[in-house]
Amino acid sequence: MRTLLVFRCLITIFFIAISAYPSSARAQFSLNSGASASAVVTTPRVRAELVAHAPEGLAPGESAWLGLAIAHQPGWHTYWKNPGDSGLPTELSWQLPSGVDVGEIAWPVPKRIRIGPLANYGYEGEVLLAVPLQVSQAFKAPLLAGAGDTLTVRLHASWLVCRVECIPEEGNFEINVPLRSSTAVDAARFASAQAAQPQANAGDASVRAEGERLHWRVAGLPAALQGQVLDLFAETPGVLVPAAETGKDWSQAWDGAVWTADTPLSPEHEAAPESVPVVLARADGARVDGAVGWRSVASVQTPWSAGAVRAEVSPALAAALEANRLAAQTAAVVPTPSLAGLAAALLGGLLGGLLLNLMPCVFPVLAIKLLALAQHGGQPRAQRLAALAYTAGVMLSFLALGGLLLALRAAGEQLGWGFQLQSPVVVALLAGLFTLIGLNLAGVFEFGQFVPGRLATLQARHPVTDALLSGVVAVAIASPCTAPFMGASLGFAVAMPTAQALAVFGALGLGMALPYLLAGFIPALAHALPRPGPWMETFRHAMAFPMFATVVWLVWVLGQQSGIDGAGALLALLVAGSSLVWALSLRGRTRIVLVSTLLVLGAWLGIALGPHVVKPQESVVQAAPGATAWQPWSSQRVAELTQSGQPVFVDFTAAWCVTCQYNKRTTLADAEVLADFARRKVVLMRADWTRRDPAITAALTALGRSGVPVYVLYAKDKPPVVLSEILSKNEVQAALAGL
Repeated sequence: MRTLLVFRCLITIFFIAISAYPSSARAQFSLNSGASASAVVTTPRVRAELVAHAPEGLAPGESAWLGLAIAHQPGWHTYWKNPGDSGLPTELSWQLPSGVDVGEIAWPVPKRIRIGPLANYGYEGEVLLAVPLQVSQAFKAPLLAGAGDTLTVRLHASWLVCRVECIPEEGNFEINVPLRSSTAVDAARFASAQAAQPQANAGDASVRAEGERLHWRVAGLPAALQGQVLDLFAETPGVLVPAAETGKDWSQAWDGAVWTADTPLSPEHEAAPESVPVVLARADGARVDGAVGWRSVASVQTPWSAGAVRAEVSPALAAALEANRLAAQTAAVVPTPSLAGLAAALLGGLLGGLLLNLMPCVFPVLAIKLLALAQHGGQPRAQRLAALAYTAGVMLSFLALGGLLLALRAAGEQLGWGFQLQSPVVVALLAGLFTLIGLNLAGVFEFGQFVPGRLATLQARHPVTDALLSGVVAVAIASPCTAPFMGASLGFAVAMPTAQALAVFGALGLGMALPYLLAGFIPALAHALPRPGPWMETFRHAMAFPMFATVVWLVWVLGQQSGIDGAGALLALLVAGSSLVWALSLRGRTRIVLVSTLLVLGAWLGIALGPHVVKPQESVVQAAPGATAWQPWSSQRVAELTQSGQPVFVDFTAAWCVTCQYNKRTTLADAEVLADFARRKVVLMRADWTRRDPAITAALTALGRSGVPVYVLYAKDKPPVVLSEILSKNEVQAALAGL
């Protein structure tokens, strides 16, 4: 039998590549806040200080400056007014006596901070966020016993500080500023902050849209700036693509004294405003004529219409900040999970990984695993090595996926378990890969026909490597599933410290590999395995059909993401690819003619049909068979209904989640269950996570989950009731009875 090792190598490389695809969503973070009021608030990441600059005092009619000075620890940063791909701007809430007013923050020119595929706009090192203060003529100085003639300034500030992980923080500040004497001890700080602000550019500036591109023209910039490469920052989100690179994604040039640029329009753009304020700065950060940046307000000459609906990230983060602020009233620091909590998460991960072997999406890979184990019949040492290698492959893959998930979420991504199947491109490529595996198992071709003989015999010479790669393939296929026990453990893991979270992911891997590890080390189990023989070839051919069934499922998933045209286009490409593989297995002149013809046909189909495969569908919300009462999920709608006394049942689902589809077509389609929902006037909502949705991810995180399926019953003045992943009729009815 020819080996699948070469192809497993390709699959391994493929999954490493696709697992890091970017997202435009933002993350939700935990909060550590300070509650005391003083001039300085210090955290492990920043030192924040409230400062004032009033060289003429604070007599009526005078102006001065207040500011929050933030000194970041190395590697950490906070954000500009437009944070870029992720993050939140620092917010200042002032408490001042009547007759004293403050203006908006005078934001210094930010720097572009790249984190993986994302780019943020913010500050590192030390920054002073200064605000102008004006004392009106009607101001009456208070008489403060024991404090002298001073003005008490109070500030509540909140900021998001990030490195790889992100921590929302806040603090209460208070200082007393003398009214009739000079306050200039921080003059150097305010002078530096003034120099770091962009200068107003009086020249004309404009922007016009052509398709998904923006064309900029800015005149009036300093002559010394001409010919220099500039960086462009839009003060409002949804205009530019923060991670776009000049020379690669956008271009710029000088037309005499006029700077021009061609940039991509953000995929999350809203309808064009009348004007767009932007800041220009030299790409290397150098000053020109003493200035570090120039602010222009570009008039919109050719407007653009609203694009994709912007994810409600800031409200979700704001809700998280508020929830953490309330939690901080009872605990100043987010506690580290207890030993008992960690042990429960590890046990849940182990059991969840064990049960993952029974999930429908894992079944097709059984062909590869069983054939590999049977080949070592009567060879105890080979079986033990294969079992250890397979276990290593599974555990390392879980650790890699878990580490990547944690890193991307910390960098601003809004991801959950099974995130790789939220991309139509990934789903289409997987369908192609499994089609090839099925054709190989069915005997249509052998990899030895297409690769040198030395590579084709790698399995015989390196069986341990083959077993390890089998584990990688198993995890890649299994990751979209969420077994019982596994959902809660994953949700718990993403909120843990990194080392403990990775331990939970390792427990998941160990649980999934445990049956095969035991079979390799317990002789009784090993002897129960079938011995190698002619049956293996028949079994191999039979296992091609589960692979093809997996392809059917993937095509259906893509249909949910890209519509019927996308599914049809993918089917046509799979047929063309299968024909080409079959032609390559032929001999003689017929092979040359067929291969040439099919290559031309495949290239034409790829160009003609490829865009349909990745084109997003307007809506992917699907009702369960026999049910027409399901509504699209909205967190605001859930809150409104529950506050009015209406219970709500939410099905967090995805087309690529086989367990979700099973529950949808059994328990959630049961006539008695639906009648019970109707009798109790429960509103049914479906949160479809087939394509990435940061709002749904935030809701899952709040429930302590990181993947689907999740079923939740909401009712007024009651905590949400989270049901199990394998939903049963009795469980749903019991939850409804609790209403």
